[in-house]
Amino acid sequence: MVGVVETLGRLAGVTVDCRDPQRLADFWSVVLGGRVTESLPGWRRVTVAGGGPVLTFQPVPEPKAGKTRLHLDIAVIDVDEAVDRIGMLGGRWTGERHDYQEGAVLVMTDPEDNEFCVVQYHRV
Repeated sequence: MVGVVETLGRLAGVTVDCRDPQRLADFWSVVLGGRVTESLPGWRRVTVAGGGPVLTFQPVPEPKAGKTRLHLDIAVIDVDEAVDRIGMLGGRWTGERHDYQEGAVLVMTDPEDNEFCVVQYHRV
């Protein structure tokens, strides 16, 4: 409902199923400038400075299949620099780019092919 002020809750975190929680936690800790901890045996968590939502990486035996239905948007200052740095960390650019009035969006993947976007907003 639009205009509702009372909230049911707040976004505390996002959990990602993956085969190698340590590898993904290391990747995302560099991308987001966070700290890696073990939340449960075999699980890893990335906590980002500023108290935002945490990313938790849950081990599962099966590889990712199909397109990710939920993805993160990461605001960056320069999409080209972000593509290069993410590539050095083990991620990759899918080649998909969208240019909108408010900025550019490039579709990336992390080392286990989970999609996310880097977004460079135009300065107004």
